[in-house]
Amino acid sequence: MKTLAKQLLEIGAVSLSPNEPYTWASGLRSPIYCDNRLTLSYPEVRGMIADRLAERIRLLEADIVAGTATAGIPHAAFVAERLGLPMVYVRGSAKKHGKGNQIEGRIKPGDKVVVIEDLLSTGNSALDAVSALRGAGAVVVSIEAIFSYGMTRLFENLKEAEVGANALLTFDELIAEALAEGDLTDEQHHSLAEWADDPAAWSERFLTKK
Repeated sequence: MKTLAKQLLEIGAVSLSPNEPYTWASGLRSPIYCDNRLTLSYPEVRGMIADRLAERIRLLEADIVAGTATAGIPHAAFVAERLGLPMVYVRGSAKKHGKGNQIEGRIKPGDKVVVIEDLLSTGNSALDAVSALRGAGAVVVSIEAIFSYGMTRLFENLKEAEVGANALLTFDELIAEALAEGDLTDEQHHSLAEWADDPAAWSERFLTKK
């Protein structure tokens, strides 16, 4: 995964800033920010991502590829095209007009579905999609993502939902590559590792220092 880590860092899809952390919507401070939407502007990068996701999904013998709205939708489309499979996408909630669909596309009871997500933190958005698909009678065989922070909360949520998840690139792999490329000092690497162990505590310590 060195190539993917290097490319995401080079195009700015992943930004590391241990000294001036980003603020997430939750208010949590984070020394890393991931925006895989940027990969859409780089054909070589998005093509590599689609190829590798397709390789994984081909082994799962899925009937349908499902993208999460909105960031997972284009990647699901690229993968479905490569595999010659039907595709659907899952909204965060049902529409409040028309047919009130949450799932756009055709799903039949018993269909084996793989969910594609661009990013996994706690996994809540992907698991909302899993819940909607199961509600339609589908069998969700896996969640496949581009990047995962590897948070403890993610693994707890996946276990509770009884579904597996994989990512092409993990947080640990990414920061190891950044350190090898000289993008991080040892001190910054240590700080990032501390954040991964307990993001809430790291955020609180940062705010206390300020």
